[in-house]
Amino acid sequence: MQSSSTAASEPALAQPAPVRRLMSLDALRGFDMFWIAGGEELFHVLAKTTGWAWAIFMADQFTHVEWNGFRPYDCIFPLFLFMAGVSTPFAVGGRLERGVSKGELARKMITRGLILVVLGIIYNNGLFTKPISDMRFPSVLARIGLAGMCAQLIYLYFPNPKVQYAWFAGLLLGYWAAMKLIPVPGCGAGILTLDCSLAGYIDRSVLPGRLYLKVHDPEGLFSTIPAIATALLGIFSGQLLRSDGRSAHRDQKTLWLVLGGISCLVLGYSWGLVFPINKNLWTSSFALVAGGWSILMLALFYWIIDVKKISGWAFFFTVIGMNSILIYIAGEFIDFEYAAKFFFEGILSFFSEPIRATGAVVALLAVKWAFLYFLYKKKVFLRV
Repeated sequence: MQSSSTAASEPALAQPAPVRRLMSLDALRGFDMFWIAGGEELFHVLAKTTGWAWAIFMADQFTHVEWNGFRPYDCIFPLFLFMAGVSTPFAVGGRLERGVSKGELARKMITRGLILVVLGIIYNNGLFTKPISDMRFPSVLARIGLAGMCAQLIYLYFPNPKVQYAWFAGLLLGYWAAMKLIPVPGCGAGILTLDCSLAGYIDRSVLPGRLYLKVHDPEGLFSTIPAIATALLGIFSGQLLRSDGRSAHRDQKTLWLVLGGISCLVLGYSWGLVFPINKNLWTSSFALVAGGWSILMLALFYWIIDVKKISGWAFFFTVIGMNSILIYIAGEFIDFEYAAKFFFEGILSFFSEPIRATGAVVALLAVKWAFLYFLYKKKVFLRV
């Protein structure tokens, strides 16, 4: 991990780092991280303080489905992993063209993937102050690190697109077959419940420490297999966008992204009839549905920002996207809420409860954004 005082000439490999030739990617990453950083609280606060029907509806959409099903908020994490894949052809492809060896690139991919695993452990548990039995080892960062790393290695060592597609299909079909056919002791085969799924059983058997849901972890080890396919979808999209940079072909690329996203949605929702769409298990149908929506969001941002060159509005999100990993981790070490109260509590005290509550969320987001803007102006970006 390093902090650079100058803009990096190349994006990092193990996380969705900025890609200069694709402005829409930074904006989309920032849009995604905006909700992770607390943007969804706007709807929850409005729903709680006003009772407005539309606010209640939106607040519900910004919660995770308890088990089977899909809501927009379930796409937040897969979208981030998908974008790690999109950046790969730009980062790795450019280095390969400059003669960097595959061995050197592979070492960097593995190192950065493992660094994200360690950062995830620290994010969950602090600086190793807990006994191992109380520590949670799976994490969002670990999944990004491991799944992204594996997808990048596939891209590196299997450059033939047909072979990459075979990997993609094999990962999803193989995970489906394993989850449906391999019996779990005391439960049997194909029972996709919290207590009886194969993914949960394997995680309970091999992972040290505690699991997030006691008997299951949504970022567990076995369910990383289909998450690799999520990152591969991003790589496929990145390869399309990196090919033939002539502006005349950009509308065509947008169309291909839209068709690809719709195809994934049709396949995913159809597959969900026999293999339920489930984020906790990261089922193959979930990978396709979340991937389909991710591709469509990339297509929208790409068409607006890179094709139509309407980019001024995206600066707010770009500032967030340039330091996405940093703002995700920083909340564990920086008291942004204290700063927000210090600057805004006095002003908000003059207003009614709904305005105060909503204003507190806006103030917190403003403080976080100001922190990122300061780093942006100083050209300080966290690279992993």
